[in-house]
Amino acid sequence: MENIGAAISRHGLDLHGLVNLRKAHWNLNVAALYGASLWRGESQLSEGGAMVVLTGKHTGRSPKDKFIAREASSEQNIWWGDVNVAMDEDGFDRLHRKVCGYLQGRDVFVQDVYAGADPDYRLPVRVVSESAWHSLFARNMFIQPRPDALADFMPGFTVIHAPYCHADPEVDGTNSESFIVVNFARRLVLIGGTVYAGEIKKSIFSVLNYLLPERDVLPMHCSANIGPEGDTAIFFGLSGTGKTTLSADASRSLIGDDEHGWSPKGVFNFEGGCYAKVIRLDAESEPEIYATTGRFGTVLENVVMDPASGQLDLDDARHTENTRASYPLDFIPNICADGQGGQPKNIVMLTADAFGVLPPISSLTPDQAMYHFLSGYTARVAGTEKGMGSEPSATFSTCFGAPFMPRHPSVYAKMLGDKMAATGAKCWLVNTGWTGGAYGTGSRMKIAHTRAMVQAALSGGLSQAATARHPAFGLAMPEACPNVPSEVLNPRNTWGDKRAYDLTVRDLTQRFEANFKQFEPYVGETVREAGIRAAA
Repeated sequence: MENIGAAISRHGLDLHGLVNLRKAHWNLNVAALYGASLWRGESQLSEGGAMVVLTGKHTGRSPKDKFIAREASSEQNIWWGDVNVAMDEDGFDRLHRKVCGYLQGRDVFVQDVYAGADPDYRLPVRVVSESAWHSLFARNMFIQPRPDALADFMPGFTVIHAPYCHADPEVDGTNSESFIVVNFARRLVLIGGTVYAGEIKKSIFSVLNYLLPERDVLPMHCSANIGPEGDTAIFFGLSGTGKTTLSADASRSLIGDDEHGWSPKGVFNFEGGCYAKVIRLDAESEPEIYATTGRFGTVLENVVMDPASGQLDLDDARHTENTRASYPLDFIPNICADGQGGQPKNIVMLTADAFGVLPPISSLTPDQAMYHFLSGYTARVAGTEKGMGSEPSATFSTCFGAPFMPRHPSVYAKMLGDKMAATGAKCWLVNTGWTGGAYGTGSRMKIAHTRAMVQAALSGGLSQAATARHPAFGLAMPEACPNVPSEVLNPRNTWGDKRAYDLTVRDLTQRFEANFKQFEPYVGETVREAGIRAAA
């Protein structure tokens, strides 16, 4: 095997069972990865300089193809079930041998990186991929070590990424030809049968969600930013709820757009880049993110491009609604250079309510915050997962990130409650979904209104506003907010058919009540009392 690159670790790929490779390209920079990817026919170059790639049939995550190896060191700590599906150690070993055998005689691209901006908590990660563009994705999404640290880089976790290596379900014990398998004892992730790059970053997020609670760090599926007064805010939410959009605020410094830890010291980004949805991206309402789509170094997944002119069409969803841009964090102006902030002053929980009945913003008591964190209500937006249709689907994703939580949700919820109590952080529930009716009848909340409400909350203005209590949800709704029509603040006022609104509210309260029964044994009486219940 030939090792190529100016920064080759002395801790080689044989540590991971990778031998007899053709060439290993170590820690190539952006320009070199562009050249390799274009030469290999993996990608195309857009007019503005972005790298454009297609991911085939997998244009989102494959949650049913995700497994955790059942082994002694972690078995008692895993929340086994539909989210965390077990694979026995023999099955993992067979897949590992298959992937290593498949890669023999092939080129691979290695990136040695960090997950975690705080040096006290960061995880050294090695990503080994058969694809040059996926190596650029990893370089964008994680944090670059200093060049002098690469020669002695020892990974704490390794991702072996073989997107064109397909499993045989009957032989390998998988559900399909795709697989994403984590082995905590071996400190190893295997990914195959899917070209969608998001599996790389989310697998390491799942790893951090397992490792960090033991160090008193709450891992969070959230974005985060810092205001001019040094006040940190975090934004919980699933894909499509506005984490990236709302945290990219020109008046505040961006810590990160998707994954963070809350330590005894404060908030820190897990990543060194952003992975933003770009379908129908508007240059006027989201100028910072829009600008990245025309930059050298950005990877555009499944974005339609005219092959003759290289011009992009961000409005075209022919490949998927889940078009994505991966770019380094410093492509966004006003970033927080070290990826760290202090203890959060405000917590925003984002939900895209497909029923159109939740208030656009409401303040939560600490007990309500625990309740809504465990509930994680939102709507999965079309295209973010394989097999979804064209319409949003109401769902409850505990901790606003159930697919990435290896431990029981009560572990994360208790940590949130403890940290809120210690810091006095204020919590807000923000509906970025529908108003004036359910999906198909109403309209999506205007982003200008949402921005105005969030800005008022973070500045402290909404904390002083008079509120009205929602009779069914028990939420405190502000009666006035600068730059937002007052009738928007109470969702019932936006519906023409009040009876239809009331019936829809009853339907959603029943869903909340049924979903939370699974968590009632794990929370105190005050959290149960703060919960939503359907009228008798």
